[in-house]
Amino acid sequence: MIAAENAVVLMDYTVKDDEGNLIDTSTGQEPLAFILGMGNIIPGLEKAFLGKKKGDAFVVRVNPEEGYGERDESLVEIVPRGQFGGIKDLRVGMQLQAQTDDDLMVVTVVGITEQEVTVDANHPLAGKALNFDVKVVEVRSATKEELSHGHVHGLGGHNH
Repeated sequence: MIAAENAVVLMDYTVKDDEGNLIDTSTGQEPLAFILGMGNIIPGLEKAFLGKKKGDAFVVRVNPEEGYGERDESLVEIVPRGQFGGIKDLRVGMQLQAQTDDDLMVVTVVGITEQEVTVDANHPLAGKALNFDVKVVEVRSATKEELSHGHVHGLGGHNH
């Protein structure tokens, strides 16, 4: 089967930044499963699967605009440290959930002083090009249930 819209794809992958630093890999784990066209993975990687079949291996570079976006410095904010009073071991690199007027967002602590905490709501990979080394493990038709739920069930996917 050839990968097309609404097909389930299982992949083994390794992703590195432009400096060759390992960001993530499926090595030693189950393949990652997704439904093509559902937006389950970043757009630049998803597009690269169109027309592929089981056994295909390829390398793709995904620029920020088709990955996690460009960095937005307006998403970096300095907050009074007192707002973090309930967190005893506050440290740089810690990720926290923050409530906004409209939504819940994840922020990363990027700086701490006695009076202030600097948080960054950008995705940690925003602004980075990502280099994927991928092997297609399987391509199959998605079930009606998977399509209605918007994700893969079973091996490499979600288990209800």
